[in-house]
Amino acid sequence: MNLNYIKEKISPIIKVISTVLIASAIGLELWNVYAVTNNIQVPSSLNPIFWIERFAVSCHLIEAVIAAFYAPSRKKMPIQYATYTFFVGTVGLLELFDKKDE
Repeated sequence: MNLNYIKEKISPIIKVISTVLIASAIGLELWNVYAVTNNIQVPSSLNPIFWIERFAVSCHLIEAVIAAFYAPSRKKMPIQYATYTFFVGTVGLLELFDKKDE
């Protein structure tokens, strides 16, 4: 199997899964903020999930900042590409730095 073949077949799956998981993480965090502000007890068994989702969102945010910084040098719109990279993650950065586009 060729690396490009794997990249073509797996990349779209990763994009969809990553977008769904990041959107779910944002929703989960919004629910947590709502619960805290309204004094609603959140089950303590969800604490590890909250930490994992915060770590994932933080990593994706760092990747989005990197994408926004390097997007103009690759002739892409920074805000648009940063948003895309935030939702798809490392795949967006790999596409940004792909050599065949140059």
